[in-house]
Amino acid sequence: MKEEADLRQVLDETFLSLNRGLDEHRAVLQAEAVGTVAFVGQGIARVSGLVGAKSEELLSFASGVLGMAFNIDETEVGVILLDKGEKLVADSEVHPTGRVLDVPVGEALLGRVVDAMGRPRDDLGSIEGFERRPVEREAPPIMDRAPVTVPLQTGIKVIDALIPIGRGQRELILGDRQTGKTAIAVDTLIHQKEKGVIGIYCAIGKRGTAVAKVIATLKKHEAMDHCVIVVTTGDDPPGLQFIAPYAATAMAEYFMALGKDVLIVYDDLTEHARAYRQLSLLLRRPPGREAYPGDIFYIHSRLLERATHLCDEAGGGSLTALPILETEAQNIAAFIPTNLVSITDGQIYLSPDLFQKGQLPAVDVGKSVSRVGGKTQLPAYRAVAGDLRLSYSQFEELEAFSRFGTRLDEATRKTLDHGRRVREILKQPQYTAMPVPHQIAVLVAVNGGALDAVPIDRIGAVEKAIVQAVQDHLPEISARISGGEKLGEEDLSALLCEAEKAVNMHQARRSEEEVKDLSEEKI
Repeated sequence: MKEEADLRQVLDETFLSLNRGLDEHRAVLQAEAVGTVAFVGQGIARVSGLVGAKSEELLSFASGVLGMAFNIDETEVGVILLDKGEKLVADSEVHPTGRVLDVPVGEALLGRVVDAMGRPRDDLGSIEGFERRPVEREAPPIMDRAPVTVPLQTGIKVIDALIPIGRGQRELILGDRQTGKTAIAVDTLIHQKEKGVIGIYCAIGKRGTAVAKVIATLKKHEAMDHCVIVVTTGDDPPGLQFIAPYAATAMAEYFMALGKDVLIVYDDLTEHARAYRQLSLLLRRPPGREAYPGDIFYIHSRLLERATHLCDEAGGGSLTALPILETEAQNIAAFIPTNLVSITDGQIYLSPDLFQKGQLPAVDVGKSVSRVGGKTQLPAYRAVAGDLRLSYSQFEELEAFSRFGTRLDEATRKTLDHGRRVREILKQPQYTAMPVPHQIAVLVAVNGGALDAVPIDRIGAVEKAIVQAVQDHLPEISARISGGEKLGEEDLSALLCEAEKAVNMHQARRSEEEVKDLSEEKI
């Protein structure tokens, strides 16, 4: 028995020694391996002669261009270029770097504009004092995740009340072009500057002027200091556009690991899918539906699965994702939209019809949903949101049917008049985020019928009067709403009473002004 054990030990040691020697030999071969460019295309290259190249390994071309190993075949490696490849020629050398693609992360990135490789794109000099993290990382395991229970306030009434978002949630923003998708995301980023939430804005294949406008807006509203802007424009190689959201997520995960709350905006994943389709077809991957490769669902799901709320043992941080998606002719049943709707925890749909009618933000409440948000809402919202959504849905149905008939009974006419005021109160200009107590006061007023006698064109002015009255006369209730306390019947009655007083005072003041104007006209 002893001899058998000794023999087994000798065999194990020999086996380990052989493995160690093979690993060292592989490392030497890889370090000495020099590939040769066999083909250069638009945004891709095919390289032969690279021994032991790893998937997603960073490769360096002789002309200074960087690339990432994407296809690992028997005879050649398909590479996506991360720089413009005009200088590349066939038979030029390619050297492996021995590391997977990574980006800089850290506090030094706050307030900066960088590309998908972490290189500065502003005029503020080089970035110092950072560490590096791989672009691709596994999503946190289930056991490290905690329920989404804390609200992410956007400051937008229709979203906070009817389609609430929680910290750690993935909420899709979709709609046709020019319907205000980016406007909602930018408003949300601006509103986080007082909430202690770090913002990451990732522009994928956008026009340079559009990105410059977003940056200027964040600076104007003093929100840039808590944001990182990751930029790839339409002029950048498709490889850079493809890695941009993953790079931005790696930067966001650094802050999440420190226990902080982070909001990331992907603007937009339609361009990301197109960039991936272009790269895949150039690298001769088989096309599928709409020419997208078969793993396009996995490409987006592995990105969005990294957004979560970590449990206390894992740090307690959160990463909230707001992916933006562009639809064509309101077709939300297309391939990419349906993919992302199934991946995310809800969607905010922006209707071009509402946009053209001036209903801004153009959120279609009927097609929008939050599969988490009700659990994250502050208790004060629950006292008003249910009735509000029900009355608004009834109004939309009645309004559609009322167009076919001219004679309406009194109850239907009242429902329509009330619904029009609900729709009007949900309007909100851009860059005018509304604190939670003010939202609750206005929603209680419209729910309680305090605005039913106010002409539609005066709703905006009356809303300001209600907000001012509640702020001046009910500071205790406002503080309790902000603190997350539940409102009782007495509190709701006090808010409604104060709103009615403000409406009556405004109406009386308005009547006096009209009488005065008439008198002056007669004179």
